[in-house]
Amino acid sequence: MKHCSIIIPAYNEEKGIAHVLDALREAMPHAEIIVVNDASTDNTAAVAEGKGATVVTHPTNAGYGRSLKDGILAATHDTIVISDADGSYPIDRIQDLLDKMDEGFDMVVGARSGKAYRGSFLKMPARIVLKFLVEFTTGKRIPDINSGLRVFKKSTALQFFPDLCEGFSFTTTITLVYMLTGKFVTYLPIAYHKRVGRSKVRIIRDSLMTLQYITEAMATYNPLKLYLLLSGIAFFTSLLLFTLSFWIWMSAMIALSAASFFAAWVLFGMGFQAYSSRKSSHA
Repeated sequence: MKHCSIIIPAYNEEKGIAHVLDALREAMPHAEIIVVNDASTDNTAAVAEGKGATVVTHPTNAGYGRSLKDGILAATHDTIVISDADGSYPIDRIQDLLDKMDEGFDMVVGARSGKAYRGSFLKMPARIVLKFLVEFTTGKRIPDINSGLRVFKKSTALQFFPDLCEGFSFTTTITLVYMLTGKFVTYLPIAYHKRVGRSKVRIIRDSLMTLQYITEAMATYNPLKLYLLLSGIAFFTSLLLFTLSFWIWMSAMIALSAASFFAAWVLFGMGFQAYSSRKSSHA
C-alpha cells in the first residue's frame, strides 16, 4: 500500500473528527495523518491527539487554505491526500484516488454527488457562476471545482504555493493552476455525506473571495480569457442598450450603447496585448 500523508484541516470539529480519524486508521493504516487545528475553541486538538494524529496548531484562525498549506509543509511523504474533518467524504475511496494517481495523473479529485452536495437552493446560483468561470478559463469540463477530497504530489504543489488561496478557495485555485499549467487532472465520482456539526462556509463572503481568486488566476495564467470575458460582457451590454433605445431614452441609450461597444473593442485589443506580452516573456 502506498505511503502518503493525509492532511485534515479542522476548526471546531470535535463532533466529527474522531469518527474520521478512526476510519482513516482502518482504511489507511500506513498513512501519516496530520490534523491542522486552526485555533479551535473546542476539544478538536485533544481528540485528534488522542487518536494518534500529528497535530499542527495555529495560534489564531488562519483559514482553510493556510491550514492545508501548513499541513502539506509538515508532511513527510510526497504523496498528499487532503480531506475534511466533518465526515462528509467517503474515506474508503481514498485508495481508489491513489490508485488512479499511479496512471500518471498529477492530481486526482473526488467529484461529489448526492443530496448533501447539492445543499441549499441559495448555493446553486453561486456554484453555477463559479463553475462557468472556471470552465471558461480552463477550456475544460470540470465536474467539481472545489471538492475537498483530492490527491496530489507535495513537490508539484509547492511550486504554486504563492498563487494558492489561504482561505476557502484553496481547492478552486489549485484546480485552476494545475489545469492552466498543463498538469494532468482527473475526477472520480464519490458519494458526499451530510456533515457532522455546523458548516463554516459563508455563501456570499466565500463566493466573492472565490471570484477574486479566479480572476487573479486568469490574469496570471491566461489573461486573454479575462479580457475576452470582459469584452464579451461589454459587447452584450451594448446590444442590450441599443435594443432598449427603441423604447426608452433613445439618445441616451444609443450613446451608452456606443460607449459599451467601443469598450468591448478596447478590452479585446488589451487582451491580445496581454497575451502577446506573456508569450514574449516565456519565449
